[in-house]
Order: sequence, then structure tokens, then C-alpha cells
Amino acid sequence: MRTPVEETRKSNGYRSGDLVSDVIHDAQRLVTLEIALAKQELKELATAYAITVGIVVAAALLIVLALLVAIPAFVVELVPWHWQAALVWAGAYALIGLMLLLVARSRFQVRLPKRTIDSLKENKEWALRRARSNNR
Repeated sequence: MRTPVEETRKSNGYRSGDLVSDVIHDAQRLVTLEIALAKQELKELATAYAITVGIVVAAALLIVLALLVAIPAFVVELVPWHWQAALVWAGAYALIGLMLLLVARSRFQVRLPKRTIDSLKENKEWALRRARSNNR
């Protein structure tokens, strides 16, 4: 007659309880690592978006400055030769502001965390392979 410990042994020398425990432990560790990866990627995305918001604020500030220079330029129009200088400054501010807006627009892209998604796919495949090999 076999003891209960001998009955739980498989042909490879491991007890089935150890295998299940190992799989559960590995799955828990995997979930912890996935959460850490997702947090890290979200921090990176938040940083990128904060930089983009800063660019938008700078662009808005320059556009406001362009307006603040352009309005007096129209007033100075009555005085010969001074309005050209004011208009050049207003145009420069407006051009820089528009360029910054275009840069910010190109950076504002809603993206999914690619590395986390790739890692989740790999982990899914790993778990399926491990489950299949344990069922044999």
C-alpha cells in the first residue's frame, strides 16, 4: 500500500502540490511585474504629456505676446518707420508660437503602453505552454 506522499508524486519526481504551488507563485510574481511595468510606462507617458502641455503653454504665451506687440504696432502705424519694427517682432512671436503648437500637436498622440501589451502577450503564451505541459 502506498503512502499519500507517494501517491501525489508524478513520474518526473515532483509532487503535484509543488507544481501547482510553483505555478501559482510564478503567476503572482508575473502579475506583480506586469503591474510594475504598467506603472513605469504610465509614468513615462505622463512625463511626455507634461512636456507637451508645457510646449502648448509656451506657444500660447508667445501668441499672446504677438498680440501684445501687434496691437501697439497698429497704433504706431501713424508714426513713420516704427511700425515695421513692431510688425517684425509680432510676426516672429507668432511664427515661433505656431511652430511650437505644431510640435505639440505632433507629440499629442494617445498611445497604449506598447511594452506592457507585448509583455502581456508573451506571458499569456508562457502560461498556456506551462499549463499544457503540466497537464501531460
